[in-house]
Amino acid sequence: MTTLRNERVRKELMRDISEILRREIRGLEGVVSVVDVEISHDNSFAKVIYSVLGSPEQIEKDKEVIEKNTGRVRYEVGKRIRLRLTPEIKFVYSDGLEQGSKVLDLIDKISKGEIK
Repeated sequence: MTTLRNERVRKELMRDISEILRREIRGLEGVVSVVDVEISHDNSFAKVIYSVLGSPEQIEKDKEVIEKNTGRVRYEVGKRIRLRLTPEIKFVYSDGLEQGSKVLDLIDKISKGEIK
C-alpha cells in the first residue's frame, strides 16, 4: 500500500512541479522538462531530475533560475499537494533532452542522405 501511495505522490509532484516551472517561475529561457522525481519512502525528500532544451547559455541561465527558486517551488508544491510534510526539493540537471535532440538530428541527416 505504501509503495502505491508513494507512486501517486511521485506522479503528482512531477505534474505539479512541471506546471509551477512553466507558469510561476519567471526568467526561464529554454524548454524545461521534468524528467523524473525520486521521493524518499517517507515523502520527506524529493529529487527532481530535469532537462533543458536550448542553447548552452540558456541552459546555464535556467539552471541558475531554478536553483534560486527552489524554495518558491517547494512553497507552491505545499499549497497544491496535501501532505503532512512538504518534501525538501533538490533539483538535478540531466542532459537527456539535449542528447535525444542530437540523435534525432543525426537520424534526420542520415535519412536525407547528408551523412553516409
